[in-house]
Amino acid sequence: MSVTALAQIIDVNTTDVQSSVAGEPRELTDGFHLVIDALKLNGIETIYGVPGIPITDLGRMCQAEGIRVVSFRHEQNAGNAAAIAGFLTKKPGICLTVSAPGFLNGLTALANATTNCFPMILISGSSEREIVDLQQGDYEEMDQLAIAKPLCKAAFRVLHAADIGIGVARAIRAAVSGRPGGVYLDLPAKLFSQIMDAEAGAASLVKVIDAAPAQLPAPSAIKRALDLLKTAKRPLIVLGKGAAYAQADDSIRQLIEKSGIPYVPMSMAKGILPDTHPLSAGAARSTALKDSDVVVLIGARLNWLLSHGKGKTWGAPGSKKFIQIDIEPREMDSNVEIVAPIVGDIGSCVEALLAGFDGQWPIPPAEWTETLKTRRDANVAKMAPRLMKNTAPMDFHSALGALRTVIKERPDAILVNEGANTLDLARGIIDMYKPRKRLDVGTWGVMGIGMGFAVGAAIETGKPVLAVEGDSAFGFSGMEVETICRYNLPVTIVIFNNNGIYRGTDVDPTGRDPGTTVFVPDSRYDKMIEAFGGVGYHVTTPDELKRAVDQAMDSGKPSLINAVIDPAAGSESGNIGSLNPQSVVVRKK
Repeated sequence: MSVTALAQIIDVNTTDVQSSVAGEPRELTDGFHLVIDALKLNGIETIYGVPGIPITDLGRMCQAEGIRVVSFRHEQNAGNAAAIAGFLTKKPGICLTVSAPGFLNGLTALANATTNCFPMILISGSSEREIVDLQQGDYEEMDQLAIAKPLCKAAFRVLHAADIGIGVARAIRAAVSGRPGGVYLDLPAKLFSQIMDAEAGAASLVKVIDAAPAQLPAPSAIKRALDLLKTAKRPLIVLGKGAAYAQADDSIRQLIEKSGIPYVPMSMAKGILPDTHPLSAGAARSTALKDSDVVVLIGARLNWLLSHGKGKTWGAPGSKKFIQIDIEPREMDSNVEIVAPIVGDIGSCVEALLAGFDGQWPIPPAEWTETLKTRRDANVAKMAPRLMKNTAPMDFHSALGALRTVIKERPDAILVNEGANTLDLARGIIDMYKPRKRLDVGTWGVMGIGMGFAVGAAIETGKPVLAVEGDSAFGFSGMEVETICRYNLPVTIVIFNNNGIYRGTDVDPTGRDPGTTVFVPDSRYDKMIEAFGGVGYHVTTPDELKRAVDQAMDSGKPSLINAVIDPAAGSESGNIGSLNPQSVVVRKK
């Protein structure tokens, strides 16, 4: 075989092969090692994924090279772990999957990460281009790049080993710069075995410099916002999860406390300031949104979670003027007019507002702050008796009342929360005291994030995790209790078991099957974790629940608590029942 032909087969420069043939051996590297080196060069320390063809050896080699590899039972859960890792660290979380079906499983998490603005990179092995393009029926053949593109922020494919460094660098920069999001990186199977000169390979790697540079707001935008605030009689700040992601906690606190503006946190922004802060209007949310006149949105979007900035939630049409801080200029005016848009990263924008603070704006009239305080105190007092009940079976309020105390006593713990009633009620009942400690379903409201988020949070922070799950939501990712036990993570899972979706009382009118929303009555989810060496608890009262959670979290062992909830407790679709269409047609029998 000629030297040129040999070079083509192993993808090595002809001159390098000639020098080796001439008796000057050169050190070689391959695609496997270049991917690992590129990730390590850019500070990637952990990968989440599911092993299999063609990335099994890549996972093994990553582990051998010092990268922590956390293997899951399902790619969607691995992707969710990577996504929340990105939210918590501001570095892209990495999810590694096999081709076709594995890629598709990870794609839900990738799309969810993009929607929620979490930096994440889904890396999937794939079939070769020449076979995919001719549709010749390769193993798990699929044009993965084309499928991923509409569902993520950016998508790249690497065909040559010499381009791996650039491919990884572009993926990292795309994931974290500007508005963060999900990125897909396609690595065909043959890429891993391509060989090239090691020195040339090292030179091809790229260390990303200043991946997410500060984007300073225009001085005119800051002046416009300050001038508007000076006219406000009933100003309000709404904090979104973008504010939590920004990690500009001190600046945001200063802005609120110096200005005296009350604030309402969205669920994943809870804890930037404690929910018990005197200026928190979270417990008076309805009044605050409806009666405010100038609203400052910090990392919050006027999507369905905020009723699109209009309707009865926001009071009379035209009664609001919005100031919006967002790094994405296209977000402005997405639903209603934004009178004072401020485009830039949240830290820089808030600091610019502080720099323009003259000690007089807006310092809201005492009448406004007192109105919100009165409403907040009344709502808290009205709720208190429901949270203090100690009856069996529990309802959602009494069970969450016990967990409310747990988080108050353990403010460093991370709360993961999903479900319908379990989620909706926990948002308002459980106070948070520190930032980025509450992780939930976010913008899409998608169920199934629980165990992935719990694993990712435990791995990335080392903090104890309390995952509060509806029994339906838990079913989407429940097998990952084995993963939690395998890695011996300090995760305590509480399942609110009311025998079904929303309620456990529906019936099939024909008498043939269980109702469509009903599960096996009196299931013992605690036995699941015991099968894998974890600790299970079965509780029926709030006092038992509190004792079990304390014992589990004190132990640091993987634990699952089956909390029996009244099957009749709960409402259809929780707080978003209005989004569930109802048939108005009555069929004749």
